Parts: sequence; structure tokens; C-alpha cells
Amino acid sequence: MKKQIIHFILLITGVLLLSACGGGEVDDDGRPRILVTVGMLKDVVREIAGETARVEGLMGEGVDPHSFHPAASDVRRIQGADMILYVGHHLEGRLQGTFEELAERGHQVAAMAEHMDPGRLLLDEDGNTDPHVWMDVTLWMEVSGHVREQLTAWMPEHAETFQANHAAWVAELEALDREIEHLIATIPEENRVLITAHDAFGYFGRRYDIEVMGIQGLSTESEAGLRHLNRLVDLIVEREIPAVFVESSVADRNVRALVEGAASRGHRVVIGGELFSDAMGAPGTPEGTYPGMIRHNAHTIANALGGGRD
Repeated sequence: MKKQIIHFILLITGVLLLSACGGGEVDDDGRPRILVTVGMLKDVVREIAGETARVEGLMGEGVDPHSFHPAASDVRRIQGADMILYVGHHLEGRLQGTFEELAERGHQVAAMAEHMDPGRLLLDEDGNTDPHVWMDVTLWMEVSGHVREQLTAWMPEHAETFQANHAAWVAELEALDREIEHLIATIPEENRVLITAHDAFGYFGRRYDIEVMGIQGLSTESEAGLRHLNRLVDLIVEREIPAVFVESSVADRNVRALVEGAASRGHRVVIGGELFSDAMGAPGTPEGTYPGMIRHNAHTIANALGGGRD
């Protein structure tokens, strides 16, 4: 662990030293390079920026942003970017401090979820803000508006393009929101309980009226206590919950422990499928886009909990 911390400090020190020596790079055709941390935000930026910039992602499929450790190649990409956009509220873990320091040094760096109305954000029992705002499509529309504003401030010559692209994107998300709301409503009320590997679906539950419980907390770096696992097993057995869910970017051992615990008490609960929480699916697949990721999650949840058949 100590070696990992020292390695991380050296990498971040490298980012700051390199960024002090020069600015970003431009693409061969003169477009600026925008580096975005997670796929969900990258999809927004790419849709709104269109052809005005080269949009790149820092973290790929299956990567947990809470515990992400940048490699030397990532440091070079951070240093070479003209703009850096990230979610914030400590989703990106240790990288957030680096991004904040780069912003203080005058670099074009911004946290998109930290522009949101605080009244719409969820807090855990310790007062930490839940960063998983993309799980509520209406909140992701709000973030999309902040992306448009940020791009317009940086590249005002493309303001009309950003406005038109944003309008088309919001129209798509409005239809997606209605679709998800309808799907979750088909789940029988007694089955409307979503249990996953970590607490990433709170906004989803609030928006689409489904009770949500995570084994781990808001960050996957928190530990799942035995007492909490036992309480979840009690709930699964008492309420005869039919399915629990694993996540693509989180180890499944704790979810499997719930299945085994319920079985030992005579209740069969199955793993209802894999959900995308902190990372999207593979590039080139429907789940490799934000709408496809959310749609996949909703269909997987509805089908496993007895809905989706109207």
C-alpha cells in the first residue's frame, strides 16, 4: 500500500511539473483536445462538442473511477490536454486534488457536477455528496447544460453549434427518461427493491421510484461490513426479493455472498444481471453510450424483478 501511495504521488507530481512547462496540444487539423475522465461524461461532451474538438476518455470500460491510479501514459495525456472535464464530488478519487490544483494554476479544468443545484444532490449519512448523478437522466440533462456553458466559455466562436447539439441531445434524453420511468413502473410494487454491489443507484431510485440498497457505500474503496451483509440477507429473505445485481466495474464477491446467505436460509435469490454503474460498456456496443448504458440497466432490472412484460 505504501508503495502505491508513493507511486501515485510521483505520478501526480509529474503532472504538475509537466503542466508548468507548457500548454496542451492540438490535433493535426487544429482542433483542441478535450480529456474527459469517465465514459458517461465523455459521451455528453462528444455529443455537444461535435466536430469542434477531439474528445478523449481517460478511463475506459470496466474501470472504477473511485480507485483509479493513473499510469505514466495517463500523466502524459493529462499534461497534453487543452481542456479537462471531470464529474467531481470525489468520484475521481485522488485525481480530484490534482485537477483542482491545475485549475488554480490557470489550466482549463472544470468539474461538471459541482455546478449543480445542491438541493438536487443526495448525501450519505456522513454528509458526503453522492457523485453518481448520471443515474437520473433529468440530472444528466442539467449536467449537459453545464457542459454546453463550459464549452461556450472556452470556444465562443462555436456557440451556435454547441446550442444546436445540446438541444438535440436533450430531446434524446427526455425520451429516454420517459422510457426508463415506464419500464421501472412495470415491476410489481413488492419487488421494487434494487440491491447492488455499491451505492451508485441512489439517484436512479429517487427518480424512478425504486428502493435502492448498496453493499458498499458511495465509494468502492469503503468496506462492506459483515453486519451490513447480514442485514441485507435478512431483508432479501423476509421480503422474498427475487434478484440482486452485480456491477461491471466492481468485484462480485459481496453480491455472491448475499446469494449464498439467502440460500442457507431457504430462499433462492438469483443474480439478475450485470449493471453498468461507474463505467459504460465496450466501445461500439449500445452499452458503450450513455443512453444505451441506462437503457440496458433499466431493462435488466425490470426483467429480473418481474417487470418489463406489459
